[in-house]
Amino acid sequence: MHLLLSGIVGSVAYGLAGPDSDVDRIGVFAAPTVAFHGLHPPRESVVTTGPDVTLHECAKYARLALSGNPTATELMWLPEECYETRTEFGERLIGIRAAFLSAPRVRDAYLGYASQQFRKLTTRDSSVGGRRRSAKHARHLARLLHQGRVLYATGVLEIRLADPEWFRAFGERVAGGALAEAEELVAAAERDFARIRTPLPERPDEETVERWLLDVRAAHLPR
Repeated sequence: MHLLLSGIVGSVAYGLAGPDSDVDRIGVFAAPTVAFHGLHPPRESVVTTGPDVTLHECAKYARLALSGNPTATELMWLPEECYETRTEFGERLIGIRAAFLSAPRVRDAYLGYASQQFRKLTTRDSSVGGRRRSAKHARHLARLLHQGRVLYATGVLEIRLADPEWFRAFGERVAGGALAEAEELVAAAERDFARIRTPLPERPDEETVERWLLDVRAAHLPR
């Protein structure tokens, strides 16, 4: 495994971390190219807890990012201080991050993930732990909708939130019973996505992504 790019994502990167927040990390690695020709191809993902780390093999990572997956995408847009590993291929990946973007996939991914958070809110319980989870789901719902709209409108993914206190307060209000406020936020985002004139293309630039991936494969052949 050759780690190409890794960094701290999640609430720490967004500016939403509290005293009990986990530190989440994600990374991209390249498996030896010849390993794909054996009986047992290399694992596409390696996930550990304590610490919470998710590593994706570069082909799987590329597919996830091309689909608009928010967690995969944000690795290429982190604040400088959140990166922990940056190789030459990692730098090139950051350099082609716009190639992964397309209007339909950004819209569907961010609205889809936000809708998942909303569904979790509707099944919450009333215990202390349930309220804490509800506040977290509500924060992430609002964060996904905000980031998705900014990305769709500008072509730039905003990781570090300008006003994290607003998202914390929103989470507490929704956890306290203001579910209608979360529902309206989703509805407003759907209207915004419908009216925004986006600079994003209809399709991602797969040719540029493929060129990067083939260069990674060539670099990891036996000498």
